[in-house]
Amino acid sequence: MTATPLLPLDPALVDRARRLAARAAQPVVDLARSHTTVSVERATLRLAGLTGADPDGIPWVNRLADAVAEQVGIEHGIALPVFHALADHPDLTRLAHAAAAGGVRFAFPKGAAAEAARERATAAVSHGFDRIDRSRRRRDALVAEIGDPPQRPWIYLIVATGDIYEDIPQAQAAARAGADVIAVIRSTGQSLLDYVPEGATREGFAGTYATGENFRLMRAALDETSREVGRYIRLTNYASGLCMPEIAALAGMHRLDMMLNDSMYGILFRDINPIRTFVDQRFSRQVHARAGIIINTGEDNYLTTADAVEAAHTVTVSQLLNEHFAHEAGLPDRLLGLGHAFEINPDLPESFRMELAHALLARQLFPDAPLKWMPPTRHMTGDVFRGNLLDGFFNLAGVMTGQSILLVGMMTEAVVTPWLSDRDIALQNVRYVLNACAGLAEDFHPPADGFIAKRAGEVLGEAVDLLGTIVDDGLLDAIADGTFGIMKRPADGGRGLDGVAKRAEDYWNPAAAILDRDAAAAPAREEAAR
Repeated sequence: MTATPLLPLDPALVDRARRLAARAAQPVVDLARSHTTVSVERATLRLAGLTGADPDGIPWVNRLADAVAEQVGIEHGIALPVFHALADHPDLTRLAHAAAAGGVRFAFPKGAAAEAARERATAAVSHGFDRIDRSRRRRDALVAEIGDPPQRPWIYLIVATGDIYEDIPQAQAAARAGADVIAVIRSTGQSLLDYVPEGATREGFAGTYATGENFRLMRAALDETSREVGRYIRLTNYASGLCMPEIAALAGMHRLDMMLNDSMYGILFRDINPIRTFVDQRFSRQVHARAGIIINTGEDNYLTTADAVEAAHTVTVSQLLNEHFAHEAGLPDRLLGLGHAFEINPDLPESFRMELAHALLARQLFPDAPLKWMPPTRHMTGDVFRGNLLDGFFNLAGVMTGQSILLVGMMTEAVVTPWLSDRDIALQNVRYVLNACAGLAEDFHPPADGFIAKRAGEVLGEAVDLLGTIVDDGLLDAIADGTFGIMKRPADGGRGLDGVAKRAEDYWNPAAAILDRDAAAAPAREEAAR
């Protein structure tokens, strides 16, 4: 990671913050480990190789999982009844066809039949993980062959037309103009769909649908452009919403490099049930760990609804919780793209000094994490000249504080979906600041008794106080009370709760078993790597 200036943070206070975050997170981890969801079970079928959709566009994984759930429930896991029934069908697709037509009676096998079903299920799911492993090795080989971007932060740029075949040339043009990471923003509302569309899609509102085929097409196009520009271009999409585990599995198999995957974004901003979200999030992060995918968390979103000064400590609290959830799922720091944002009202006196304080605090708390620094959106007014200047300040703060992933700010934010020309101007802004200020982080050392250091210490202290309250009251209650982003989301509300089940004592899922072993071995593996 980039060398960073040091703030005089109290080590004991930092340690207390992490210990409190672990205590606050543990009940939610226990909840996630003791429940399953329809999307976790469908993700298992996807890893086992089931693809395609019926004539109405409903994926066969949904048809098969729904048939099993209706007959025997999901609390025991659906792998055993599915792979027991598979003995009478040539493959999973034919089984799904028959189940959708009402031609299959599912049951839980016993004895030798159960052992045979376990072997078939484990072998099928292992093929899916083999595919993820091959994709990870392919990424490593391409990075070694083509090379990484020569500088940090990586320049992250969004493409969003709704049509994958329009996204591709725009993404390639952006890479040629200097972007290192291309994010194909997801169609508005997809997070609320309880299925993943199949195939390439050509219509979407304010974004493009996340599908396996769209992932494949964009990854192939960016591989071509990576060779052309001489640096590996990374691809990002969104593992969130009601199908978070399935999208994570598809991303791993199709070699995406980053995925937006926040512990609370779907709860707060899409009103998805908290329990559904935390269960799905744990499984999806385990898949990301296996695939070597960098996650991007969504703390920046809190500051679009709450005041960026008053609520700064909630960002720090969320980062600490996200860190604990990620580590528990097996994600090392190098894959932990914690989010934060440049969202203080620019009319506020000393706003830039406060932005520097908040950014430095995040950088010092998480020195080995590839932090994702988000540009101003809330206070963009439509004045494109002012907006371009404000983005320049954002870029400067990113360089001064050693950020890792810098999302390109658009002067047309809140006006139009950016044109290629808008992106080109925005990239010029980034390139100028990065070139002119390269290495500035090495020279920027705010005084220990100055404004920036005091503000950072103040935010950390407020974060510790809030974490203490969350430990006492519970994280689910804190979410229900509107602690984060001033959005109140009770644990028994929101979309998707009907797709959650408490695991039975004999619950079994071959994918979850493999991923749990991965997560348990992760600390020792990382220590050996160091």
